[in-house]
Amino acid sequence: MSPTRQDAWTQDEDLLLAEVILRHIREGGTQLQAFEEVGKQLSRTPAACGFRWNSYVRKQYKSGIELAKKQRKELKKQPVSFEEAKQPEIDNVITEPSQHNPEQETTLTFPEVMKYLEDIYQRAEQHKSIEADRNGSLERIKELEKQTYYLAAENERLATSLKSVEEDYRSLLEIMEKARKMVVLKEEDRQQKVKFQMDKNGNLERVEK
Repeated sequence: MSPTRQDAWTQDEDLLLAEVILRHIREGGTQLQAFEEVGKQLSRTPAACGFRWNSYVRKQYKSGIELAKKQRKELKKQPVSFEEAKQPEIDNVITEPSQHNPEQETTLTFPEVMKYLEDIYQRAEQHKSIEADRNGSLERIKELEKQTYYLAAENERLATSLKSVEEDYRSLLEIMEKARKMVVLKEEDRQQKVKFQMDKNGNLERVEK
């Protein structure tokens, strides 16, 4: 048994922690189960995994958590699973021989038996193809979900950066407005210091105070 690790967390470990927890949320599992699963994979205690999730990683995946919760609700709305949906079809294959009465069975020809076996074989091949397509689709879904979590985290990072830029922009506008007001006040003050007087020819001339 490998010793429990206490070193710093890496980015890959944070990603694994997020993926496992989001999967448990999506599938209706508990966070404790997720912490235990990650702990076994990383040789860390469930408590360490829980602390890391709640103190740091969870803040990076707010959008991913909401998405996983929505997916869990959608899964709960589906009354019949893929395996249950194809079970009646398989049952028909299994129970089909019992539909023949003894008299019919005694009169079956060899070509009819071969045709029946070929039908069963074709159905089995179809189920294999469906299962392979299903597994491929599940892998694709997992890959897309991973990309979605990455994009959600990146979107939150950019939103935070944008908020900081907007705050800096507002601060700059305030500084510019204060500078403009100071220029206006100085100009008004300068104009107030100017006066006019009549010269000996009766013309007005400007006199500085």
